[in-house]
Amino acid sequence: MSTTPDLKLTKKDFQTDQDVRWCPGCGDYAILAQFQKVFPTLGIPKENFVVISGIGCAARFPYYMNTYGFHTIHGRAPAIASGLKVMRPDLSVWVITGDGDSLSIGGNHLIHMLRRNVNLKVVLFNNQIYGLTKGQYSPTSEVGKRTKSSPFGSVDEPFKPLSVALGAEAAFVARTVDREQKHLGAMLNRAAQHDGTAFVEVYQNCNIFNDGAFLHMTEKDKKAQWQLVLTDGEPLLFANGEKGIVFEGFEPKVVNVADVGIDAIHVHQEDGPIAYHYALARMRDPEFPTAIGVLRCTHRAVYDDAVNAQVQHTIDTKGEGSLQDLLYGGDTWEVA
Repeated sequence: MSTTPDLKLTKKDFQTDQDVRWCPGCGDYAILAQFQKVFPTLGIPKENFVVISGIGCAARFPYYMNTYGFHTIHGRAPAIASGLKVMRPDLSVWVITGDGDSLSIGGNHLIHMLRRNVNLKVVLFNNQIYGLTKGQYSPTSEVGKRTKSSPFGSVDEPFKPLSVALGAEAAFVARTVDREQKHLGAMLNRAAQHDGTAFVEVYQNCNIFNDGAFLHMTEKDKKAQWQLVLTDGEPLLFANGEKGIVFEGFEPKVVNVADVGIDAIHVHQEDGPIAYHYALARMRDPEFPTAIGVLRCTHRAVYDDAVNAQVQHTIDTKGEGSLQDLLYGGDTWEVA
């Protein structure tokens, strides 16, 4: 996609006149603020942005972004976004979804979009609950979660969004947190620069139905112990550099840096083996810190580029063709 580096846009250019109707204190406000801050810096004309959503609290996003957009149906945003991107490769197309929208009814759409590597940017708001429908447990809720639909505690093993993305061999996979504003903005910017499907999971607080689900990762006195901030080419350190991650085979292990030395700590590789990225994605408390940042960034053939190249080759070799000939070229019949 071509950009215009000297394009002068501001956050205000991406704000609408619509009242923002999320619950006061919802993490969605922080995510919206970063979108409106990052978009003006990308050098893309405002009319070339499209925001497409499914159903859920996050799906209100197109109303609050002064761009083109669609508020589609439950779980189907990836399909609609894929069709648009193939037909209009010049557009910057963003898919906004939630853990219920894309990992339940929309699961197949999500994994096939990732498999195909359509040049879309996908931001999944994960609050581990169904918020819009008033607090049922979601595909990412922890085992034992008591909700209106699981009064004795859920017995489902939760989906892990990044594991799903890596299982579909997504080329770009990242995770961030709503309250880490600088980091969140950096992840959106990295996603925008990637050529192919960029998948970003955002841990997002639902202060009404699942308040404090990620508190250990956002409180000043706790987050150093529970955030493993990834930087390509840098060792996997946390707890203010006192602890790190080493690998024994494919298994990660927490060690004290003073005991093993800094050279023993594993160095992060965004383009490393997918088994390594999978291990990072699945590290969780209380045994491990949670990795945030770009886990995986590799490059492979982009679906919409391949489709349009195929179409152009057909036109070059066989001509434009005729819709009339296509419709009437085979057996036809008349219905009285």
